[in-house]
Amino acid sequence: MGLFADRIAAIDSENAFKMGPHIQYLEENGQKVIKLNLGEPDFPLPSFIKDEIKHQLDLDNTHYCDPKGLLALRSALAKRLLHSRKIEVSAEQLVIFPGAKPGIGFAQQAYCNEGDEIIYPSPGFPIYESFIRYFGAKPVPLHLKEEAGFTFEAADLKKLISPKTKLIFLNFPSNPTGGVASAQQLKEISEVILNNAPKNIRVYSDEIYEDIIFTDQPHVSIASMPGMQDKTIISSGFSKSYAWTGGRLGYAVLPSIQEAEVFKNLNINYFSCVTPYNQAAAIVALEHPMAHSSIQNMVQQFKERAAGMTKYLNQIPGISCQAPKGAFYVFPNIKGICENLGLIEAFQKLAKPLQDKTSPSTIFQMFALYKHSVATLDRKSFGKIGIEGMHYLRLSAAANWPTLEQGLERLTAASIDQDGLHKFIKTHEHLF
Repeated sequence: MGLFADRIAAIDSENAFKMGPHIQYLEENGQKVIKLNLGEPDFPLPSFIKDEIKHQLDLDNTHYCDPKGLLALRSALAKRLLHSRKIEVSAEQLVIFPGAKPGIGFAQQAYCNEGDEIIYPSPGFPIYESFIRYFGAKPVPLHLKEEAGFTFEAADLKKLISPKTKLIFLNFPSNPTGGVASAQQLKEISEVILNNAPKNIRVYSDEIYEDIIFTDQPHVSIASMPGMQDKTIISSGFSKSYAWTGGRLGYAVLPSIQEAEVFKNLNINYFSCVTPYNQAAAIVALEHPMAHSSIQNMVQQFKERAAGMTKYLNQIPGISCQAPKGAFYVFPNIKGICENLGLIEAFQKLAKPLQDKTSPSTIFQMFALYKHSVATLDRKSFGKIGIEGMHYLRLSAAANWPTLEQGLERLTAASIDQDGLHKFIKTHEHLF
């Protein structure tokens, strides 16, 4: 009998956090790493939120509270949903979590039995895929098309739906690609779901980047489409819009109060409740008169940075990069670099056990980090199933332009350093 349960081997992680020890090691040994791997805004928490947190602490608002979340916050969020998505929900359909991540696991735990199928975007937030086998379900990746702006057609989804499909994850604006689906696309996708999916299907619409959109098109939720509100879980939070990643505040809007009660009970079992003083400050974040301008200032800077990064990347031989429509990442295709450096051929010469742990873009990611001191994330960081022949990196725009430019210069140097790369591969160190 082993120490750990079998299911522990089935759960994966998030490479954004796994890169931390590598960066720490390099910096402790004198390298200054340019961090283009970070998935958090580089802006300070707005002062009106900080002031409210301090005020709530002075009020000693530090004790247990409703495991479902403060009623005042859930009511404020219901009001926001009516304004932003034209969806009317009860505060009792909302559950507050410590961050937006718990809802991802809770949904799989609550709805899926062993053998049920879960469709999720790839590339996509890695925690979607990470949890699936842990809960005994079957992962069904929906590969996003670069030529379609890293979205997908309704017909692509239709091919994957089966009688065993229990949960479908959507994420627009998308991490890691910045893709945004149009209202027409969401309408067609919803029609496929309504006409082809099992009756008790649930769609998990991850809308955490809802405010960070670079086009004139406002954010659209699939829950707003006819017939979808009673099948859709809307998930969002305060980490991205308010540069409040450490606040750990997220929420889900469930199709029914009954389902919300199940998620509340999971909260009780895992967390008891969410920090009340942060919840009180979140109400201010939603309602403060400076909130909109604060978010828009950040979004404008992200838009300008992403545009500058896209232009720069497209001038590097071997890279092609689409301009993102939202979030704060760029997702360049580095197939040309991998070919120019002989990286694909070198990968194919590796022993099979090592090949299984890495990929050409993973090796380039680690080479760029260890030998050129720039941190990025590889394609495998955003879904591992069925990605053979896909060569991408995710770069974050969460840094000022001089820092981004320095990182891009280092990436350029790595892209032509063939001798350095092959020496790096021969060491068989840090290849994954």
